[in-house]
Amino acid sequence: MENSHAIKITRRNLLKAGAVSATAIAAPSMSVGQQVSQAGMQPMTATVTLRVNGAAREVALDMRTTLLDALREHLHLTGTKKGCDHGQCGACTVMLDGRRVNSCLTLAVMHDGAEITTIEGLGTPTALHPLQAAFVKHDGYQCGYCTPGQICSAAGMLEELSQGVPSHVSASLTERPLLSADEIRERMSGNICRCGAYSNIIEAITEVAGSKA
Repeated sequence: MENSHAIKITRRNLLKAGAVSATAIAAPSMSVGQQVSQAGMQPMTATVTLRVNGAAREVALDMRTTLLDALREHLHLTGTKKGCDHGQCGACTVMLDGRRVNSCLTLAVMHDGAEITTIEGLGTPTALHPLQAAFVKHDGYQCGYCTPGQICSAAGMLEELSQGVPSHVSASLTERPLLSADEIRERMSGNICRCGAYSNIIEAITEVAGSKA
């Protein structure tokens, strides 16, 4: 016996259903902040002092603000770039208490009083940092978007080498690693250059380090 309540599927009805589904998927989802606002709740904030490029900067932040967003949106230091926002491209690399970090993966409120160096603190247009000058000389910057993170990461990498910190390709875990193309590639592997200027970047870092790869 035929079910009188069965839905008749036609090509027209199927296309309509597909259009409705696509619209629902394309609609932007609400951010956590928007959800909090609609619920009538105020976001939790905190005042932190960040020592950025040698100067103390006090900022009031939503506690969920990443260090990257604090630098770019609150302190207007836009040299640090937002690329993937997932810690995979390295464009947001800065120096935090002498160590390089992906600033998109750490919250600003975790670093009250910390010493932070961004690309703006490494050099100036009239007094370039040696790495900046070497990147220009060897055309290691090309489109330039990833360059701030590349240079900050390279500065951190050279500091690691000076302290004898081994990498996955170091021949010994106890002896000071020797600078080589393999060491540079491994230590810079977290920084993606979409222009493909990797060989130029290696040459720039090698020149600053004072040895040949």
